[in-house]
Formats: sequence, structure tokens, C-alpha cells
Amino acid sequence: MRRTRAAVATGTLLAACAALLTATPSAQAAETPGFHIKDGRLLDANDKDFVMRGVNHAHTWYPDKTTQALKDIKAKGANTVRVVLATGDQWTKNDTADVTRVVAECKENRLICVLEAHDTTGYGEAGAAAPLSKAVDYWLGVKSALVGQEKYVVVNIGNEPYGNSGYSAWTADTKAAIGRLRAGGLDHTLMVDAPNWGQDWSFTMRDNAASVFAADPDRNTLFDIHMYGVYDTPAEVSDYLNRFTSAHLPIVVGEFGNMHSDGNPDEDAIMSTAQSLGVGYLGWSWSGNGGGVEYLDLVQGFDASRLSDWGKRLFDGADGIKATAKEASVFTSGTGGGGGTDPGEGTGTGACAVTYRLSDWGSSFNADVTVRNTSDRALDGWKLDFAFSGQQKVTSIWNAKATQSGTAVHVTPESWTSAVPAGGSVSFGFSGSSTGTNAVPTAFTLDGRACTTG
Repeated sequence: MRRTRAAVATGTLLAACAALLTATPSAQAAETPGFHIKDGRLLDANDKDFVMRGVNHAHTWYPDKTTQALKDIKAKGANTVRVVLATGDQWTKNDTADVTRVVAECKENRLICVLEAHDTTGYGEAGAAAPLSKAVDYWLGVKSALVGQEKYVVVNIGNEPYGNSGYSAWTADTKAAIGRLRAGGLDHTLMVDAPNWGQDWSFTMRDNAASVFAADPDRNTLFDIHMYGVYDTPAEVSDYLNRFTSAHLPIVVGEFGNMHSDGNPDEDAIMSTAQSLGVGYLGWSWSGNGGGVEYLDLVQGFDASRLSDWGKRLFDGADGIKATAKEASVFTSGTGGGGGTDPGEGTGTGACAVTYRLSDWGSSFNADVTVRNTSDRALDGWKLDFAFSGQQKVTSIWNAKATQSGTAVHVTPESWTSAVPAGGSVSFGFSGSSTGTNAVPTAFTLDGRACTTG
């Protein structure tokens, strides 16, 4: 997390090169099934789109809290946890045995595990911070805990690897780190943090992302922006994330909060923009913050029953984790999971089962829809049709596309929600306006076949 603010600087456009971005990964990477990047999207080992929805957990400072924390984080609906580890340069090293245990507990809780080396935080400005080269030494040293876990683990090379000094070295150092890790036998998706305490106000990562991606022989690098006080308007949030997605470069918001000492980040814009673009986000952090930023605790005292206002916003609010998270298909043998729903909810004997959750505020409403494929065939593209009973109108939609004619609504998927395996599910949501009674639709058809409801 970032502790100082610098003014936002004007940057140049991303230097995206289509030929480089679509180059064939190395044969070694192709032989290792795991997370991978395709056309700017993060795909899991089943070649299914995966959007991170989760939180950060400060394992290195609270190792005795991790077992329960991971259980609680999963119970809140998350599909990913970013775990703080230490290389031994600033904080006590998390050794191979400890990393092995963390990975196993993530898998037990059906959470994708993003492992990050925290000792690089603020290098060049923070006196005790380690360079990226030390983080590479660490990952190669704990390699035995990582190899074979490519389906479940993303390696975040170094947290916020530069402060606000010396950050022009970020591009060369990041390329060198990726090269050493690949040469050392790590075929995982590698996540790289921005400089400037993670916030990239200098646009160093943004403007050099294409060349860094192309320098990875596996073409399997995910970029990580941290959004605190620099991102305090919707325009700043939208511009930054759209620069990546429009260039087909993979991006995730690896940290963000609802307030900070360097300014007030616009968490609503961060979450809504990420949702509309299909970009992952990970809130900072589960619990244990100190030094004046205790307000960033999602739960108080590691007690899952004591959600802070920030926790309520992240887990339960609009575009939040419960409404948007989808479990990685690797945990269900190729089947998908809904965002925090009961696994048995909405199932039936038809071709599909639909759950429609309505939040009605009179003249406006939100609906969260989960469609479960109960047939014996996988879907690659789908059409859901239903009709409103009154004067409801769809005004915006996420994770899908919609057209409306009178009361009839026709929904089709986005590219990342198109595939639904047999027994799997897909979720989308929409906002609308209404006049008079706003009842839940009573009949749904998927590709022309009637669905059960529940």
C-alpha cells in the first residue's frame, strides 16, 4: 500500500504492438497447464476467463491468523486472496515450508492464491526496501513450493517496487526479473506492480507495459495497479484502466481502499469500472492495519462478524464481491460457481435454473441474475429471454449485454461470460427504472428452452 502522494503527471499513450502481444508463448509454457493470458484476459487452466474478486491478507505479520482468515474470506464470497510474504530483507522470511502451507490452505478454501513479496515496497525511497532482484532470489529459493501449482497460484514478483525516486528503472528491472524467473523454471502467471508506491502517477508502467509483456517469453504477465489517493475521480480511474483494456493488456487493481492518508480514493468508481471492464480487484486488507490506517481493516480484530464500513462496502455493496465474484473453474472440475451463492441454489430438472435477486428502491432497482446450466452439454454462447410484468426498463448491465422491446428482455453474454460448462453457472447484473409494481419475472428461457426458477 502507498503512504505518500505525488501529483498526477501527464503520460504518453501505451505503445502497444499487436504482433508482439499475440506472439506464440514458449513451448515450455504450453506444456504447463495453469493460468495464462490470452488477448489481454486472464484465463484459468480450463481456458475459462477468471476475474479476481478478493482481498489482501497480511500473512507475514499475522501467520497465526491465516488459517481462520482464509476460511472467513472465502465465506464472504471472495474467489482470490493476495497473501503478503516476506523475503527476509525487511521482515522475517516466509520459508518454503510456510509458503507450501499457505498454498495448501488457499486450495482447501477454493481461493486462488496471489503470493507477493513485500520487502520491495518503496525501493529507492524507503531505505530498507529490497530491489526486485532480491525478490527474484526469494522466489527461486522457494521454487519447490510453487512448481506444480500453476493452476492455483499467481506469483506477484514484488510489492510496489519503487517509491517516488528512481522509478525510471522500473521497466528494465521488471524485464530482468521476469527473464530470471522464466529461466529459473517458473511458468506461473507473473504479476508485476507499478512504481510510485504502486500508483503509477508517472505512468511508467502504463507507457511501458506493452514492451514488458513482450519481453516475457511466455507472454504471461499481469499488470497490477494500486489505487489510493491518486485515483480520486471517476475520470482518472476510467482512463487508467481503459488504456490497458483497449490495448489488450491484462490489468488488475491489486490494492485499493475507501479512504487513505494521501487522499480519498473513489472506491465506487474503482469497483464499477472494474466490473464494467471485467477487470479484477483486491481490497486492502482483511485486518491488522496499523500506523494510522486502521480504517483500511475490512473486519475488526480479525473477527469476520465485525465488518467495518469499508468491509460492508467491498463485500456487500454495489459491484461488490458477493454480487460479482465467480469461483475459479479449477475448483469444480470445469464447472463454475456463483458469487457467494449456495451451491444447490436454483437447480432444477430443466435445461437451466435461474435465480433473480431484486433490490427495489421504488423508481429504480438492481437485479442480480444467476443462470445455472443444468443440461448435459456445455454452452459456448447463450441467449436468455424473459419479460417484465410491469413498466420496468433496463438502464445498464454488467457481465452481459441486453436489448429490450416493450416488456421483453433479451440477454447475451460478454466474451468472458460466454462459456458455461454443464453443471456450471454464469452471473450478471443490471440496473433499471420502474413505475408501479416491480415484480420478479416468472418465466425464463435459455436458448429457447424453459428454465426453472428459485
